[in-house]
Amino acid sequence: MIKYPLATSTWDTNELEAIQEVIDSDMYTMGKYVSQFETEFAQFIDAKYAVMVNSGSSANLLAVAALFYTKNPKLKRGDEVIVPAVSWSTTYFPLYQYGLKLKFVDVDLETLNFDLEQLERAITPNTKMIFAVNLLGNPNDFQKIEALIENKNIILLEDNCESMGAEYNGKQAGTFGIMGTFSTFFSHHMATMEGGLVVTDNEELYHVLIALRAHGWTRHLPKENQVSNKTNDWFKESFRFVLPGYNLRPVEMSGAIGIKQLQKLPNFLKVRRENASYFIKRFKNHPDFYTQKEISKSSWFGFSLIIRPESKLKRQKITEVLKAKQIDCRPIVTGDFTKNEVLKYFDYEIFGEMKHAKYLDEHGFFVGNHQIDLKQQIDYLYEVLKPKPL
Repeated sequence: MIKYPLATSTWDTNELEAIQEVIDSDMYTMGKYVSQFETEFAQFIDAKYAVMVNSGSSANLLAVAALFYTKNPKLKRGDEVIVPAVSWSTTYFPLYQYGLKLKFVDVDLETLNFDLEQLERAITPNTKMIFAVNLLGNPNDFQKIEALIENKNIILLEDNCESMGAEYNGKQAGTFGIMGTFSTFFSHHMATMEGGLVVTDNEELYHVLIALRAHGWTRHLPKENQVSNKTNDWFKESFRFVLPGYNLRPVEMSGAIGIKQLQKLPNFLKVRRENASYFIKRFKNHPDFYTQKEISKSSWFGFSLIIRPESKLKRQKITEVLKAKQIDCRPIVTGDFTKNEVLKYFDYEIFGEMKHAKYLDEHGFFVGNHQIDLKQQIDYLYEVLKPKPL
């Protein structure tokens, strides 16, 4: 029987050798390999700065926090932030943790990103930020979003944790907002054990990110920076705290692995897109399922399937069959996040009806995409789901 797992390892002997190099150096905490990876990742993304952290979730936390600690804070507690109703939990949690008001907006059932008509109606003079999530590899329509916020003094922040390597009109997703976040967890486009990054072109935010990442101290800041008047006294600067920070530092092994993975990433993306082309070809005329509509150039995190309203199929039956056939599947991220009990802690508003979010929550699922040829697995999936009684 063919197996179709959700993800497969992107490692070979290169990553194992990188780990051994760190072991041989006997320097395990954040050091030269992390620094090199940050530089090379920023170059790949075409951003001025990249800051590596221990997860994509930490990247979101760090990015949100940084907006409070510039000399002229870009956000304050109580400010309204528009978010899509479908994303991972740690898109939302930092917003709650920093006392922001979340305004949930529905998604488009085809692209799985913001319903742009509803987004336009949701924007008011109270809106201070839009947190755009590029879902399952698919970039948002940033031309339309930028037009919506033009001359409105609204911050755009990007959660690009599922969409590394995606492009919109030739520009990397994750670089349209004031900051963009990325994840390098196992099942993502490249893997560094655990890991994440924040990228930005804003030098002050870069310095704030560096300080907040490691205890809020000055030790890792350059001599000339926009956070503190750093002295030449290394002893004093060892334990000098200027911001209420965290310990979100990555380990040195993750940086060393990231260097090797980044060299492979262009080919990973090429193969993922080839798999996607084949998947679309097989499923585009399927009478029972919607598939995700690509915006510009997706990096295809996975392949979503949403049961059409006219279909007689039931998701529970489908997922039982897929499990029996050893085809891994999952909900489309969290589905409709507004259903979760955790919202009782939030200051939030649900703007209008979450019609599409609720529909995909009840009728959608996704299967994995990998950095290896999946034509055989996609054919197998199609045979299991082809139009016939299950």
